[in-house]
Amino acid sequence: MKHVPATFGIFLLAAAVSASVHAQQAAVPADPDQTEEAKRKLDAVDLESVVVTGTRSPKAIDKIPGAITLVSKEEIKNTLAVTEDATAVLARTVPGYAESSQAMSNSGETLRGRIALRLFDGIPQGSPLREGNRSATFTDMGMIDRIEVINGPSASEGIGAAGGIINYLSAVPQKEGNEFRLVTRYSSQFADDSSGWKVGLNFMRKQDNYDLVMGASVIDRGMAYDADGRRVGMNTSGSVSDSEARNLFLKGGINFGEDGMQRLQASYSRFKIEGNGDYIGVDGCRYDPVECPVPVTNTAERGHIFGSKAEINDFEQFNLVYSNGDFFGGTLLLNGYWADQAMRYLPENGDDKQLVKVDDDFDEADRIYDQSEIDTKKYGFRPSWVRSSLFDVSGLELRVGVDYVYDEAQQRLALTDRLWVPPMEYTSTAPYVQLSYDLGPVTLSGGYRHENGELKVDSYTTTPYRNSVFVEGGGVKYTESLVNFGAIWRITDEWSVFGSYGEGFGLPNIGIPLRNINVPGQSVDRIRDIQPIIVDNREFGFNWRGEKGSLGGSYYDSRSPFGTSLSVDPETNDYVLNRAPTRIKGVELSGEWRFTDEWKASALYSRIRGKTSFWNSDLEGRYPAGGLNKPIGVSDINPDKIGASVTWNFVPEAGVTLSATKLLSRDLSATDVREFDGEEYEFEEHTKGYTLFDLSATYKMEKYGRFTVGIENLTDKQYVLSWSQVDFYKNYFAGRGRMTSLTYELTF
Repeated sequence: MKHVPATFGIFLLAAAVSASVHAQQAAVPADPDQTEEAKRKLDAVDLESVVVTGTRSPKAIDKIPGAITLVSKEEIKNTLAVTEDATAVLARTVPGYAESSQAMSNSGETLRGRIALRLFDGIPQGSPLREGNRSATFTDMGMIDRIEVINGPSASEGIGAAGGIINYLSAVPQKEGNEFRLVTRYSSQFADDSSGWKVGLNFMRKQDNYDLVMGASVIDRGMAYDADGRRVGMNTSGSVSDSEARNLFLKGGINFGEDGMQRLQASYSRFKIEGNGDYIGVDGCRYDPVECPVPVTNTAERGHIFGSKAEINDFEQFNLVYSNGDFFGGTLLLNGYWADQAMRYLPENGDDKQLVKVDDDFDEADRIYDQSEIDTKKYGFRPSWVRSSLFDVSGLELRVGVDYVYDEAQQRLALTDRLWVPPMEYTSTAPYVQLSYDLGPVTLSGGYRHENGELKVDSYTTTPYRNSVFVEGGGVKYTESLVNFGAIWRITDEWSVFGSYGEGFGLPNIGIPLRNINVPGQSVDRIRDIQPIIVDNREFGFNWRGEKGSLGGSYYDSRSPFGTSLSVDPETNDYVLNRAPTRIKGVELSGEWRFTDEWKASALYSRIRGKTSFWNSDLEGRYPAGGLNKPIGVSDINPDKIGASVTWNFVPEAGVTLSATKLLSRDLSATDVREFDGEEYEFEEHTKGYTLFDLSATYKMEKYGRFTVGIENLTDKQYVLSWSQVDFYKNYFAGRGRMTSLTYELTF
């Protein structure tokens, strides 16, 4: 993991696909003085020294100010050796990323305390209109070559990146000819229903002017057990336990034209994870001296709710990219994408799912189960143009483009075919410009992006739980101008320092305030809670890269005058979206050191603290928003995190990695009194930390492939996930106990 300089505020669209476009050869700048040098560099591009997220074309990471984290293919493999959880690698390698939920859901998995925009080769996963906390489970991680993480608010991909950008880049052929890779995996906790397996086959071909990637896999997961030997409960937002995932990925490209300066690339991905429906959740109970003197976490038992459907993530997407490295003296990129995504949750019989309002006259014999399902569709077109040596000034680079996006989302109750969140349509056109200038050891950068979007919602009626009120449809326009600027000073070949300011633009989880309206006479265009989230981020940091190691650190201060945070409705124990000023500050450190050719170690540290207001400003203007006195809790901000790993390659063909992740205990509390009416507010939250160890050992034989043994939670630690330690809706989950996996990989 490399925590290295890169920009927060590069307001360009990232074409992750351009990682493939350029790294596989193809387009290069046409400046006569730079063409041969650029060709040489791109033919032998070192993906650890460039970043494409937010830039479209490769750019050296030591020339753009800010902080990103590059998660390498090796780190992904090390994590896959112990778990197939899609976000586990981020929790282990990205300082500001929260703990993994160990589920299909990524509830509570924020980046620096805010929701991040997740991309797969530049395509958004999920929708900012209705964040379903499922956007992290969208492909087989075996197809991912590396991950680029922009830490902190960024407008480089448009809406949805208040916490930053996480861009998963698909595999790229690295050598001429054909290459097949077979991956099999078996895992178990040695209980009768805990076994899981995986079979995956990838094919890559690179020859002359074309390349091809094909991959297919099936992953079957058993039930998870905690260290006490009890089944882990079924997450109402989606479990990976007792599920099957199927993945198909195709990508092909061809270089053509004079000197192969043009390239056309297309990719298709279809991923579906589906629950088997063999288990139902059983609620535990939290400590109470009378009601629950001996607390127990949620568990699961064999069974099936009659008439229910399987929980799913069903993601299908298509991506098309054209590049021309000699277009009016620069590089032209045209990127279009289409995506269709469906997320269905487990059945529930809560009051909010009933056909009639639950009141004193409600007959419990009429209580039903229903299932929430979010459906989203989106497409976008993103042209950009990059010119180096602008006006024949060496080191002066211009990047311009425009971003067109259409996003549609709705949420239904699938078993009774009822509308829960009405169809929402968002269209946006956002032109941008970015300049950077190398002045010897100093690089200056600055940019501007204009977001021009519109939300449309038709009239609808809320559910009986919300009094079946009629809400008049309408439209809301979002217009924002976003700027960024920064500088990096390369003091020596090893040391650099940077500072940056960047602004991010996002929408709140609009579906929540729309479905929660419970009084008549409301209209969409008068709902304050759907106003945009504007976040500005100030950051300062340093980076050292030596012959044997590296060290990076940063301090950031992220502010939003009308931000979002989550709290719990005391009547329903469900999430409530709060709109009030927020401020999040944090410190991150990460580094690695190679003692010898055989031994290396890495470590990271993250501390994040956030404050918001107990109340927002009054709609009638009677009082302003409260001060920043309320701590932001674990549903948004994780406790302090420490991570470390040691790798010993005792022979060239074999190695052992021991890693540890520690979340510290944390106590938060605050009170406040509103002067206007004497209303008293209080907040209190306590979480207990824990330390987990993982171990993996790999042995590679020249003819017979690679064998890997992985042990997750090596010491079989019993613990409760941090976000489960606070009482939300049916969220009392223990973490997984010890799991052993055997992976066999054959490349031929």
